[in-house]
Amino acid sequence: MAKKIAKARRAELGPPIDPRGQRLESSDLEKIPHIVAKAPAQYAWAAGVAMSRFLAELKNGKIIARVCQHCDRVLVPPRMFCERCYQPTSDWTYLPGTGVVETFSISYIDTNAARIKEPILVGTVAFDGAPPHCGIMHYFGEVKPGNLKIGLPVEPVWKLARERTGSILDIKYFRPRRSK
Repeated sequence: MAKKIAKARRAELGPPIDPRGQRLESSDLEKIPHIVAKAPAQYAWAAGVAMSRFLAELKNGKIIARVCQHCDRVLVPPRMFCERCYQPTSDWTYLPGTGVVETFSISYIDTNAARIKEPILVGTVAFDGAPPHCGIMHYFGEVKPGNLKIGLPVEPVWKLARERTGSILDIKYFRPRRSK
């Protein structure tokens, strides 16, 4: 009985569908009803209190962080609450902008997945005045790939003040720290 029902069901459904589908030509697409229109997409996006202040300070050429009094941590990029203890952060503090390379990657593939001769150097900078593992990811410059090492002291290279927009890219890159 079950076999009869299964056979009737298969007959009702028809032959199996090819999972690969079939190729459509542009003439086939023209037969499909469609509408061509430009949709005016308007939106608003807020970075939040902490990140908005961080970006505004980048435009001024400064690195700012938040302090968690409960954990005695300095958070950069700043957050309004500490993800470790879930307490609100209390104060703003400026950091010198210098730090050390915490992680890095040497990529011979650009952002469009094309091979390149000069590598892109990226990684995480742990800022002086903040704990380890609490920094930002950014580009490295003025350093050969073979000289880029974890723990390398670095400093930011800023865009000219008139070129800054309040973006993480207001820092062009981090370079090995120069002796003063």
